[in-house]
Amino acid sequence: MGSTGAGKSKLAIDLAAYFPIEVINADSMQVYGGLDVLTNKVPLDEQKGVPHHLLGTVNPNEEFTAKMFRDLAIPLIDRICSRNHLPVIVGGTNYYIQALVSPFLMDEAANHMDDGGLSEALGEEHPDSEVDSGESNCNVSFDRLKAIDPIAANRIHPNNKRKINQYLSLYARSGVVPSKLFQEKTVENWGRVENFRYRCCFICVDASLPVLDRYVEERVDVMVDSGLLNEVCDIYDIDADYSRGLRQAIGVREFETFLRVYLSKIGHAKVDASDTGLTYLESPKQVGEMLKENMKAILESSIEDQLKVLLEGAIESVKANTRRLVRQQKRRIQRLQTLFGWDINFVDSTEAISCRSNDSWDARVVEPAVEFIRNFQDANSSESPDLEARKHSETSLSMRDLWTQYVCKACGDRVLRGAHEWEQHRQGRSHRKRAARMKKLLGSDYVERDIRRGAGIRI
Repeated sequence: MGSTGAGKSKLAIDLAAYFPIEVINADSMQVYGGLDVLTNKVPLDEQKGVPHHLLGTVNPNEEFTAKMFRDLAIPLIDRICSRNHLPVIVGGTNYYIQALVSPFLMDEAANHMDDGGLSEALGEEHPDSEVDSGESNCNVSFDRLKAIDPIAANRIHPNNKRKINQYLSLYARSGVVPSKLFQEKTVENWGRVENFRYRCCFICVDASLPVLDRYVEERVDVMVDSGLLNEVCDIYDIDADYSRGLRQAIGVREFETFLRVYLSKIGHAKVDASDTGLTYLESPKQVGEMLKENMKAILESSIEDQLKVLLEGAIESVKANTRRLVRQQKRRIQRLQTLFGWDINFVDSTEAISCRSNDSWDARVVEPAVEFIRNFQDANSSESPDLEARKHSETSLSMRDLWTQYVCKACGDRVLRGAHEWEQHRQGRSHRKRAARMKKLLGSDYVERDIRRGAGIRI
């Protein structure tokens, strides 16, 4: 497990020198075929003969869910174990791993939930991937959901057509409002160590945020040089659904405005290339081919025209959204520890990334991970979690109101889900600065938060 760029895939391959492993990919975008550069798939020559499963095997236009991942991963694990090999699940999409190891999502109906507020289902997909721009039918469906279950409706965007339809479908099949079903299933089943399908050794490859920020920015630049722009051109379709399949990936939608403006400028007409140094052709097919070459020319051009500004802005947006993803992934892993008591072993790749040091990688990442796995294998397979710790975990979970929303007034009405997330936010440096300014400005009229339940009733 771990944030993007921390070194999960590299560690898994290096572990093959110590254990007979096979890798099962748990990255929500790398499961799709295509965009190998953008999604940072491990090239075949770098896999060093280690078998990789669910890597680039799914149709990029299909919707691939956590349930589908679970249903494919379980028989894979069985076959790997039958070969006396060690299955290693590798990826930053933590809700895939949650679906696999716990009973949550074990039935068809529960596949249509949004993790009960416990974990944002976002893998490496785009932060805005679930919001639909169409409003007509969506508004009618949202109003219907709001009438049936205002608590569930309050938790999602009114234009999130996919999630609205999932909630309505779940209600139609079960006859139980989604919020009630999710809360009951969450408290009963989710994240409980004693209910795990497998005995698991969790290893998180971690690194400091400043180092990861620099590294992922550099990695985006390397991707651009390695063909990211060509991949974006190949997948671009003005009529495509960018909320499904591979087009949800960070690095696709960011270029949509540039591509739309570029194509609208050139149309299908020939233009004089003497001023721009670019070549435009009549055929749509030729336009698509030349677009790849022209994108590079635009980036290298000394002329700061609209196209260059848009293209450079798109690349910066990819970097910003990747940095945002790193933070989301770190928060989710922390939740698995604090909310559900998952026993996660951490290895620190900060020095190895910042110094580009193989020696540091081996000493601080590979060797500790090997020790964690050997200790895990040596442990008694019938060993159960400490009963008192389990009881405390159950009590803590059942006492949490996972559907309460805290709205931070100081931070522009930012919505936090649950008391745990609110407390984390409240202790953050940026919140404290904003809260101090607001308190100084408003004095006794300053209210730090609203608490909302159900359809947004203010308490």
